[in-house]
Amino acid sequence: MRLEITGRQFAITPAARKLVERGIGHTLKLLHDSVISAHVVLTHQRGLVRAEMTVHVSREHFLHGEGSGTDLQVAVTAALEKIQHQAEKLKGKWAARKRRNGAARARTKRADGAAAPIADDGARRIIRAKRYAVKPMSIEDAAAEIGDGSDAVIVFRNSSTDAVTVLYRRTDGNLGLIEPDA
Repeated sequence: MRLEITGRQFAITPAARKLVERGIGHTLKLLHDSVISAHVVLTHQRGLVRAEMTVHVSREHFLHGEGSGTDLQVAVTAALEKIQHQAEKLKGKWAARKRRNGAARARTKRADGAAAPIADDGARRIIRAKRYAVKPMSIEDAAAEIGDGSDAVIVFRNSSTDAVTVLYRRTDGNLGLIEPDA
């Protein structure tokens, strides 16, 4: 992390630098070292010390806090409290996003090996895979077509019975045939 401390009518002493580094370090721990840089401006005007802090966090988030007081510690503490509150809120958003995405990724396996997503209420959703015309052909022609292609299922009109028939590849390598009752 890069830390820049600027003083306007204010001398940056080692004690002031240590106070700022310690406060930013706590935010750094909270956000799991995802802080990229921090810029602190310390200003002394009319007997007041003013601290402005901007912290750049990964994924283009910026945390900004301002504080003022009669001495340096009061001003820095007030600015750090504001940044700390923003950091906690950002961390909560990141954690909520992780929990939400984990639940959405729950999947079950279908017979053809594809993943079928489960809705939040536990009901399965129907996902249309592809549409194609039902061609008239014999069972042997359908078996030859399913053996050559990557499709595990073929729907065709049986030329001998004129009924819609399904031929599918089973998990044991054989072919299964589904024919409607007459």
